[in-house]
Amino acid sequence: MRQLYTRSRRLKRLLSVTLGRRSREEASTEEDDSSVRASTLMEPLLDANPPLKPTWRCFSYGEIHSATNGFHKDNLVGRGGHAEVYRGVTADGQAVAVKRLMRASTDEQREKDFLTELGTVGHVRHPNVSALLGCCIDRDLHLIFEFSSRGSVSSNLHDENSPPMDWKLRHSIALGTARGLHYLHKGCQRRIIHRDIKASNILLTSNLEPQISDFGLAKWLPSEWTHRAVAPIEGTFGCLAPEYFMHGLVGEKTDVFAFGVFLLEMVSGRKPVDGSHKSLLSWARPFLKDDTIQMLVDPRLGEEYDMGQLRRLTFAASLCIRATSTLRPSMTEVLELLEGSEISQDQWKIPEEEDEQEFGGFDDLDDDDDDDDDCDTPSTSSTGSSQPQFS
Repeated sequence: MRQLYTRSRRLKRLLSVTLGRRSREEASTEEDDSSVRASTLMEPLLDANPPLKPTWRCFSYGEIHSATNGFHKDNLVGRGGHAEVYRGVTADGQAVAVKRLMRASTDEQREKDFLTELGTVGHVRHPNVSALLGCCIDRDLHLIFEFSSRGSVSSNLHDENSPPMDWKLRHSIALGTARGLHYLHKGCQRRIIHRDIKASNILLTSNLEPQISDFGLAKWLPSEWTHRAVAPIEGTFGCLAPEYFMHGLVGEKTDVFAFGVFLLEMVSGRKPVDGSHKSLLSWARPFLKDDTIQMLVDPRLGEEYDMGQLRRLTFAASLCIRATSTLRPSMTEVLELLEGSEISQDQWKIPEEEDEQEFGGFDDLDDDDDDDDDCDTPSTSSTGSSQPQFS
């Protein structure tokens, strides 16, 4: 009990420093060895030059307990190996999603996961990135976000009981997601590598604006680094870049690869890995190579799509999914292509001396569990829910 109290007090002290509630002099006089160790976990949050004062706040346990009706099972919208998410309504009527971190291998690891995600998403502000409302460290570790009543792109795109998502909305979602990812790479004071860009992690607001969510696997990347090595390898089969899956290297181009898969999913209506373990990449590559891109379009749309937009989406996707990371575009270049920049085939032609071997995209996934269409690798934040989810 004493250890739990000490950790809770340490967390509160770190959060109070972050929110500017205490002066640096007060913080330094109370610093001890345990807070020094914990502060290293908060490095992205305790920026030497924070861009803006955080807009999130600390919630009391009573507030979130009341909002979720005591974390009632009917309010559970997602659950994964290390987190579960509940929808709720605060006293002032705001719909929220409460993410509760469950037990990790150790309490220290769970605390680290919490501080890492909080530090990553705490200063993020963009229309196409989910907004953090606050956190709660009483009795357990919680992150509170705006609730997206429309659910995820995946739950809408693949809903067999609803009419197919129209082309205009698909194109809008692709553009909005590109803007959000560009912001994470180029607009934040510290670059954020998401590591798990996929349709189930893109949420839709009430006006169908896409927002990137779930920063449980995210890493920040110093400006002078092109990549960093991470372990263990986590994410979603069918969306993992080869340099990450094979060598554990992550950088901007890791997210670019996953975004290319996401573009193909939006165009085709196919999952990155289907129920028979067929890779979307292996299916799409021949059509991209032969420029028979009409064959990639979701057959449910018929002829109801814009050929010019289709050409831009598929050309961008073909560049993003290149096996060699250095041959992929940056998100700045991807956004320029999607928003109307001139398409130059010669500019993006692969030099003969660097002609790359195609990456199969996990063509044959030997997995006995045919019910797990998403084929997630172990994740600290994936909800693993088929419902419209916030993870």
